[in-house]
Amino acid sequence: MTKYLTMLLLCIQLLQAEGLGINEKLGEYVPLDLVFINEQAKRVTLGELMDGKPTLLTLNYFKCAGICSPQLNDMAIMLSRLHLAENTDFKVLTVDFAEDETPELARDKKKNLIHSMNRAFVEDAWHFVIGENNSSGVLAQSVGFKFKKTIAEDGQVDYIHGATLIVLSPTGKITRYMRGIEQLSTDVKLALIEAKDEKVTPTISKNSPYCFSEKPLGDTIVETGSKIWAIFMLSIIILLFVYLIKVKKN
Repeated sequence: MTKYLTMLLLCIQLLQAEGLGINEKLGEYVPLDLVFINEQAKRVTLGELMDGKPTLLTLNYFKCAGICSPQLNDMAIMLSRLHLAENTDFKVLTVDFAEDETPELARDKKKNLIHSMNRAFVEDAWHFVIGENNSSGVLAQSVGFKFKKTIAEDGQVDYIHGATLIVLSPTGKITRYMRGIEQLSTDVKLALIEAKDEKVTPTISKNSPYCFSEKPLGDTIVETGSKIWAIFMLSIIILLFVYLIKVKKN
């Protein structure tokens, strides 16, 4: 019975995830006057963080037990292989969309990732920031990044969200979305060169994994399923659940 209930809840979560992920806004601009708190607990604007450079943007939260760590770990590997000069040719920005995380968490996450890289990397080229006055939420909305807050029975707060690398031009134009956890350094290099010229590039792959990190169901990574398949699976499980209840009563 427990197995069927777990499957039922997972399917319900998958249906709830429809509409999450990314609603692409290629060619639109992010608000450069948004204020964030950086790793040193100082207030900085998005424009200051980008410093007039093409920028790689990720939206994550630092306590994420799902896809955030794999995505950021792969970012560190990819940046180690990227044949461009950080802080000169590009900047990197990881924005925390959680409501209760701190600059200390941002600083620790940055330190661990920078130290994991196999080459010297200019630390000031990759910023980890948290929002102020919902600036993270406003930025997420401006790039079409959708996520869902979940609260477990024990009060643990988590989020359902996707993994996407967003490329911004020096003026804040959204020029490319790169879906998924792993990115090739050659693809990212081309995306940054195109962003420098303000060139918008359509997304090739539309598939993106989702993070379902709600504690009662375990820390689970679920790839995007089609709505039809989710409805079909949900229907089957509901029928099985009803059947089991009837059998138990008899």
